[in-house]
Amino acid sequence: MSDLETLGRALGFAFAAGINLYATVAILGLAGRFGWVALPPQFDVFNHDWVIAAALTLYVIEFVADKVPWVDSLWDTIHTVIRPVGGALIAVAAMGEASPALDGLIALAGGTLAAGTHLTKAGTRAVANTSPEPFTNWVLSFGEDIFVVGLGFLALQYPVAALVVVTILTALIALFIGLIVRWARRRWR
Repeated sequence: MSDLETLGRALGFAFAAGINLYATVAILGLAGRFGWVALPPQFDVFNHDWVIAAALTLYVIEFVADKVPWVDSLWDTIHTVIRPVGGALIAVAAMGEASPALDGLIALAGGTLAAGTHLTKAGTRAVANTSPEPFTNWVLSFGEDIFVVGLGFLALQYPVAALVVVTILTALIALFIGLIVRWARRRWR
């Protein structure tokens, strides 16, 4: 696997982990277990029964929690530390055998990327929770689940394409962060 493909997988999964860590870990574990794609040996860490079972169990809990207004925001608050740390660990695992300096850099990149996507998700959800109708929450939640699974499979099959998607979406998040903050301030006044 080329360095670009390795980076695409590392950052693709870190990006997804910021939105839904447990779905991301479950995809990695199931892909390795059932041989959906040939994964490098460093992904074996996700391939254990307990890791897959824990990820699937926590995904089901998150799936339900994400559909309930304000419960989703509480869940996101709890995961403000968990998702970025998970994104950093996934990115380091995706790199495999690397120098300590590269491990440190990829951990910072993966954690920062996961934190950015997590905060974007949490902020969007907090604003959506101010709406009196419950459907926005459901649409956002299902959209996030579909996106994470789609990005996970893209990172598995076409890691360079995943890197392009992550780069474009990260640029869009950076461009619109000011709009999101202003919108949230107006909604909370």
